[in-house]
Amino acid sequence: MKHATLHQLKIFEVVARNLSFTRAAEELHLTQPTVSIQMKQLMDIVGMPLIEQVGKRIFLTEAGRELLTVCHELFDGLSRFEMLVSDMKGVKAGKLRLGVITTAKYFVPRLLGPFCDRYPGIDITIKVTNRERLLQRLADNEDDLYILGQMPEKMDVWVEPFLDNPMVVIAPHNHPLAGQKNIPAQRIAEEPFLMRESGSGTRLTTEAFFNDRGLPIKIRMELGSNEAIKQAVAGGLGIAVLSAHTLALEKSADELAVLDVEGFPIMRQWHVAYSTGKQLSVVARTFLEFLQQESGPMAERYMQGLPGLSCQIGKRDE
Repeated sequence: MKHATLHQLKIFEVVARNLSFTRAAEELHLTQPTVSIQMKQLMDIVGMPLIEQVGKRIFLTEAGRELLTVCHELFDGLSRFEMLVSDMKGVKAGKLRLGVITTAKYFVPRLLGPFCDRYPGIDITIKVTNRERLLQRLADNEDDLYILGQMPEKMDVWVEPFLDNPMVVIAPHNHPLAGQKNIPAQRIAEEPFLMRESGSGTRLTTEAFFNDRGLPIKIRMELGSNEAIKQAVAGGLGIAVLSAHTLALEKSADELAVLDVEGFPIMRQWHVAYSTGKQLSVVARTFLEFLQQESGPMAERYMQGLPGLSCQIGKRDE
């Protein structure tokens, strides 16, 4: 191993992560033969196979899995060192990897603009995915920080709330209940509901609200994205519970009404999390501080124009 180069280890890490020479070559902007040659040279140095091929698929051997762990530790250490040196020079520079739940994509990019303006030397990579996949990335420690709504149980993570996440009931703008005050939850339960997939944080919150009141709900349709739900609601297919953040500054908000339902808005929180014991980089700590300081004022600004929401939140805070 003493003769293995960082270049070879980087190629191995990308191959191991993708389990594909073709995808690794594309990510590294190298030819596939070059990747294969470097992998063969690395395995000759190690003296053991790092991968094995079964049919058209490749898998890591036990030695390969161990080397992948070493690579992650090595590259993370080098990255932290580079950031530390930059910080010592008085310059915030380095890379930040964010894992973001799909609903949070409506406000996280608005935060990143001013953050990048303030710290132009920081490169940011964002992975937007559903709750199940995000929790897997968190368990595998694939990113620096994670932004999600409902926190996981039985996971050893550091977590802190940083922003209100009001859940509201939306309906078509011409719905008979639009404009009515203090609509009973029992009345809303009679409407057909449009829901996210099972396991999503939004769906868990909605089901818990009605289950606590002993009210069954009629699920007309399951849809895989908030955009699809908003379009379906606007089209008159039913009502839905969504984060108010999905409506702010959206053109489709003009076609929707936020209903004044007893018990709503359900005030949840956005959380930032990372694995307990993880040593945050200078860049990650810098973004964490920025998130805690700037997210609230930013959200207030862009949600001011959402009809019906400000009065509901005021009602809930009384």
